[in-house]
Amino acid sequence: MSRPDKPLAVASFPVIYSAQTLTFLQSLASNNHRDWFQSHQQDYERVVREPSLQLIRELEKPLDKLAPFFPAVAKKVGGSLMRIHRDVRFSGDKSPYKTNVGIQFRHAAGKDVHAPGFYLHIEPQNCFIGAGCWRPAGATLVAIRQAIVEDSRRWLRVRNDKTMRADFHFAGESLKTAPRGYAKDHPRIEDLRRKDFLIVSPLEESTVTSAGLIPAVLAKIKAARPWMRFLCLAARVPF
Repeated sequence: MSRPDKPLAVASFPVIYSAQTLTFLQSLASNNHRDWFQSHQQDYERVVREPSLQLIRELEKPLDKLAPFFPAVAKKVGGSLMRIHRDVRFSGDKSPYKTNVGIQFRHAAGKDVHAPGFYLHIEPQNCFIGAGCWRPAGATLVAIRQAIVEDSRRWLRVRNDKTMRADFHFAGESLKTAPRGYAKDHPRIEDLRRKDFLIVSPLEESTVTSAGLIPAVLAKIKAARPWMRFLCLAARVPF
């Protein structure tokens, strides 16, 4: 079990987001079309994208100490900040823009969002940080399930870690029945049925818009380290 360190001094960190950030995202949700966004492009840059890039820069060094294989990359395109444009090719919802800030710290060995990673989500009335694997690829999913079975004692120690469970809850989808090759009455069947190995911890909007955001994110990442270590070792990538 990880031990909590001395709390970080909030006063030593800058305020990243303001109430204007959440107001902009709320307005975008009500005006999700190209003309409105283009007329408010400067507001987006000022209260959403630039603060997000600043946050990523602020997290670069501390994240390198806590989880060195999950780099913080402060780039407008191709880094930790996820694009604002939605992929509408296969969606019935043709709204062109996401109405949230999405920041991902993906494993250096991963090529897409399915790799193990940390994720920060900023949205009015829905702010949280997540950790784990979303829809891991077939071979990785099989490897995680095998690790749960082969080292069940360690899995239970990680899954039930008191520090983690005080902050996080499990999220994602599960199969309706046992995966192929496992008995329906397997003692770890609820875990083996998972399609996503995700844990999520909510963030208060008051924290997001204060100097407490960075220490809160770092504390949650620290609490999730045993979970992420298990998934990385199962997937045969370094932690």
